[in-house]
Amino acid sequence: MPRRYVAVIALGTLLNPLNSSMIAVALVSLQHAFGVGFGTASWLVSGFYLAACVGQPLMGRVADRFGPRRVYCLGLAVVCVASALAPFAPGFGVVLGCRILQAVGTSAAFPAGLALIRRATGTGAPPAGALGTIAVANSASAGFGPVLGGFLVAFAGWPGIFLVNVPLTLVTLVLALKVLPPDEPVTAARAGLVRLLDPLGILLFSGTLVGLLGFLLALPHHPLWMLLPLVAVCAVGLVWWELRTPTPFLDVRGFARSPALTGVLGQQAAIQLVFYGVFYGLPMWLEESRHYSTEQAGLLMLPIAALGVLVTPVAARLVGRFGPRLPLLLGSVGLLAGSLLVFTLHDATPAVGILGVAAVLGLPNGLNNMGLQAALYSAAPPDGTGMAAGLFQTARYVGAILSTALIGLVLEPPSASGLHRIATVMSVFAALLVVAAITTRRRAPAAG
Repeated sequence: MPRRYVAVIALGTLLNPLNSSMIAVALVSLQHAFGVGFGTASWLVSGFYLAACVGQPLMGRVADRFGPRRVYCLGLAVVCVASALAPFAPGFGVVLGCRILQAVGTSAAFPAGLALIRRATGTGAPPAGALGTIAVANSASAGFGPVLGGFLVAFAGWPGIFLVNVPLTLVTLVLALKVLPPDEPVTAARAGLVRLLDPLGILLFSGTLVGLLGFLLALPHHPLWMLLPLVAVCAVGLVWWELRTPTPFLDVRGFARSPALTGVLGQQAAIQLVFYGVFYGLPMWLEESRHYSTEQAGLLMLPIAALGVLVTPVAARLVGRFGPRLPLLLGSVGLLAGSLLVFTLHDATPAVGILGVAAVLGLPNGLNNMGLQAALYSAAPPDGTGMAAGLFQTARYVGAILSTALIGLVLEPPSASGLHRIATVMSVFAALLVVAAITTRRRAPAAG
């Protein structure tokens, strides 16, 4: 596969993790600019997550039906417009609307990109080199997004984190139109857009997911118990409808026939729950309990992002030679080791000890990301790669939000004992992931 082809896809896929992480350092500026409290400003984060959770599988479905190149380019255009408009917003609500549009637009790149790779390589083994490039781009943009965001806010204020997307999306869009092969023309049979997209299925899926995630986000402070009946009704209705409609948005029967794909999505959610348990929980403990500054806490967390990026090429070679099972096994063992090492952190632990724990937790990040992407590629049906990739990203957000809810429940107030309670949950899930990696049937090695 041509390197420029993969590079263009990777450029688009980094937009989602970049914009989901840059916002963290701009929240205070946005609060002051629009005179809102932290609870209101935090909807710029929660709203992005919720929109992306629904947007990823939706964009994947549209890519499968109407062409991944079209959807990839459309997503870039949406991000460009939303990012250009946000700095001129007259009020906070408009900024929030632009963030939601950003989430939907950036949700197109990964599922459409994976569908483009599938179209270029056929139904053979997953191309480890291409998937490794995408994994590095995603890990680097997520890990270093706050650093870039801090620089942009310092020099351009909060509008900087929006405006940086304009040249990036324009360049990527031009390259995509030049490099990516065109889609087949939409036939008359595909022109029934509303019927093929299953709007009722999308509505029920969105209701289930938004209700569940809204409940989890509110759980630590003000549980919204009334959301649970809504989730139950939407979930039951979703399964009932999808089993009966000829063109389901969520192929329930397909999941029943493909336990491998279901397993990959479950592994993704569990791995992200464990990873974000420390990624979110450790900085809170460092700043609130150990009284490190934000900059110092960020430096102590740096090994998690840096080693995850550095290990990814090694993981790609392992996938190319052995398939996804070995990287996932090594990554799960690393997560378990790191989770157990969190128990060694106390109020008197020196910085070098904290850096050591962060390093151990960073190593499995690259292994798991690469192994999961390769496993997804192997398990996804060729004509449903976009939808499967979208659900894969949704599972990532579900795991992250579950982790956020867990931290809110057990790390208030931040203390070493609270951190150890989080480590207990992390260790249990990491042990289950080790068992899952051992018992998973071996898949074919990936293509180079």
